Amino acid sequence: MFRHAYVHVPFCARRCSYCDFSIAVRRVVPVDEYVAAAARELEVRFPDSATLSSDSLATLYLGGGTPSRLGGEGVARLLDVMRGRLTLATDAEVTVEANPEDVSREAVRAWRAAGVNRLSLGSQSFDESVLRWMHRTHDAAAIGNAVDAARAEGIANVSLDLIFALPERTQRSWENDVARALELEPSHLSLYGLTIEPHTPLGRWHRRGDVTESPEERYEAEFLHAHDALSAAGLEHYEVSNFGRAGMRSRHNSSYWSGVTYLGIGPSAHEFDGQVRRWNVGPYAEWLERLSEGRDPIENREELTADNRGAERVYLGLRTIDGLALSAAEVEHVQPWIRSGWGAVDAHNRLVLSPLGWLRLDALAADLTLFGSRY
Repeated sequence: MFRHAYVHVPFCARRCSYCDFSIAVRRVVPVDEYVAAAARELEVRFPDSATLSSDSLATLYLGGGTPSRLGGEGVARLLDVMRGRLTLATDAEVTVEANPEDVSREAVRAWRAAGVNRLSLGSQSFDESVLRWMHRTHDAAAIGNAVDAARAEGIANVSLDLIFALPERTQRSWENDVARALELEPSHLSLYGLTIEPHTPLGRWHRRGDVTESPEERYEAEFLHAHDALSAAGLEHYEVSNFGRAGMRSRHNSSYWSGVTYLGIGPSAHEFDGQVRRWNVGPYAEWLERLSEGRDPIENREELTADNRGAERVYLGLRTIDGLALSAAEVEHVQPWIRSGWGAVDAHNRLVLSPLGWLRLDALAADLTLFGSRY
């Protein structure tokens, strides 16, 4: 039924200034409580174990929050819970998101023994003042130390996250951050433009006038610089926000962009069974309470209509370098885009956006969806 699984681990030591995710700030992480609740969700939602055993999982992703705060033993126990109800393919990609300060050789050794073979590090920046401004709990040196620990204990597939388009007041050098990241020779990088969400510390600073959003010109310049620098270093810009070395694309994230089924476990986790998208309640305490009462922690569900599917097909297709197959009428419609340098159409009428086109992704996808609905 499901070929991919996402497990949301909400715990964080502190809320980052830009974060509006479903997290639970805890000085002491309730590992036993959380792992038992994750097991209970599987039991409540899938009482017949055969429901989940019919297919082998191609990917399993522990995201958050900060899954690494479960520690070496906690991650191993959570993976045991998942394996108790799900079968992992022998070559499954098993990813743990981690903050650099949680990554020790001892922890990595436990994760590796439990089957983890990919680490996604929330590095965000190598600038000490920027890390403090972001409310990150690590320093720049911890990033390199974490990469070294992962490789020393057998996890070679390491991805780094970086955030670009910061406010001018941070005086951050994006060029330096990209260069520092490349020095670590990661197998993968994910880059995200900063967005100001209202219910965050950054949102409050913005309302007070303490910070202003980065202008579109800087956003574009930093995005294009990253494309040029990372491409020159041998990483493939295979999706709007993602770069990977040969054979090192994120298989889990790629599943979202290809529209296949995926399971979601944990507070705020989303799931798609091919027809219906559902998502769990976000607050950890509410998720925990529902499960303690034997109730499904679902918050809502959405059955995709034909129009939904059409819009998603266009949007997801344009996100990656695999592109989107067009009709003859659509090929003619996008010719102005081609002349503007926003993409190219190959001999098989497949449109692939350029980095300039990706900067306009939302508008281009909406335009093409509207055009397609008329034919």
